[in-house]
Amino acid sequence: MIFYFTGTGNSLYVAKQLDTELVSIPQVIKGDLHFQADTIGVVCPIYGHEMPSMVKDFLRRAEFQTGYFYLVLTYGMLHGGAAELARDYLQSVGKSADYINTVMLVDNFLPAFDMAEQVKQDKKVEEQLEKIKADLRQRKHWVQKADLKNRMVHKGYLKSVNNQPETIWAAYTVTDSCVGCGICTKVCPAGCIHLEDRRPVHDLKNCQACMACIHACPKLAIQMTISEKNPRARYRNEHISLQEIVSSNNQMK
Repeated sequence: MIFYFTGTGNSLYVAKQLDTELVSIPQVIKGDLHFQADTIGVVCPIYGHEMPSMVKDFLRRAEFQTGYFYLVLTYGMLHGGAAELARDYLQSVGKSADYINTVMLVDNFLPAFDMAEQVKQDKKVEEQLEKIKADLRQRKHWVQKADLKNRMVHKGYLKSVNNQPETIWAAYTVTDSCVGCGICTKVCPAGCIHLEDRRPVHDLKNCQACMACIHACPKLAIQMTISEKNPRARYRNEHISLQEIVSSNNQMK
């Protein structure tokens, strides 16, 4: 059994390679959080080298009865010691994982990366996944260690966002290209977007900064208010359909 959180499909793709019983965290987080299975995993992206706030809340409140518990975290360029940070978070809420590892995929962080260039890079995803699959088959007990470079990257990130609001990366504007299709309302895992007069309105209170809305907009009508590397390029994992992301995240049902 795998619980997952996905914005643009990377973590869902990884989850599908590791198990067949998949459960979307946004779809169950408001319900009974008691789960039992021989093996339980959590797959999610990292934002600022840490798990999304919704995933942290899920891990804090959920009760897992399992013989083997693991986390797999997806990232784009540098993980910043994400595995150790996740381990520390679990310890802070009285939990632990037998195994925590990361997988490098396309980095969908628009202020720093051009999606047109990112998709051209061969990050050897399948090789990474085969190694993780082998570890999980062996029920390996291990937490990925952070080297000095990744520790310094995370330290620098924390310094750069010091005293900034949690929604610093969720500053969006909607252009006149919007056609009121409502896709953005359906891919938002936190239900932060609704339509008024066929225009999306963002309520950033519970925004996860996953950028699912901006990447999924078919008209490129949602733009960031801070500078982007390429405002004309967007991303969805090539193996994941838009409908799969909608099914995973839609809070408008």
